[in-house]
Amino acid sequence: MSSAASLADRIDAVLPQTQCTKCGYQGCRPYAEAIASGEAAINRCPPGGEPGLRKLARVTGQPLLPLDATRGRPGPLLVAVIDESLCIGCTLCIAPCPTDAIVGAARRMHTVLPELCTGCELCVPPCPMDCIRLVQAGREWTEADAALARSRHQKRAERLVRERSRHEARLEAKAVAKLAEIESRDELTAAGIARKKAVVEAAIARARARRTAAPESP
Repeated sequence: MSSAASLADRIDAVLPQTQCTKCGYQGCRPYAEAIASGEAAINRCPPGGEPGLRKLARVTGQPLLPLDATRGRPGPLLVAVIDESLCIGCTLCIAPCPTDAIVGAARRMHTVLPELCTGCELCVPPCPMDCIRLVQAGREWTEADAALARSRHQKRAERLVRERSRHEARLEAKAVAKLAEIESRDELTAAGIARKKAVVEAAIARARARRTAAPESP
């Protein structure tokens, strides 16, 4: 294990794992890696507050800095609450939830599981009904909460990769079937077949490239 990877692990271990992206990165792990590589400062985590900043300074050996107020301000633990009388079941709040804390189905009322909610606020902007609000959780965020949030975030990322792969495989299968259909058409001219085959073959190549490309960080 490289020293940078080891440092990233130690940094990730003291981040709160709310996965709120307020630091400017797509989760706590990418932020930890950015700090370890020298790309990001240690003062961009509002949920961690001053205690978290002190932990990061100890782990990295960097001097304490004032919290970057442009990233938000620390405060009590919040959880999302959905006004069920207004929810239209659009599912737009489900996709951004970093820990799969929102349950529901299309055109069915959604609800938030408070014990899984990190208070990240990512579900609020997409809601077209403005029916999600953040309320105080009435408790402190614990190390057990952080461990659970990290695990759920990782599992969500793995699930999304599998879903993307299955989706690309379905598209590729459809394109292959379309190619076979084109080749079997007697009424098409040779030029027409060649032109259509080129379009479909390009689509197949793109689908295969997306399936083999390295997944993006969640």
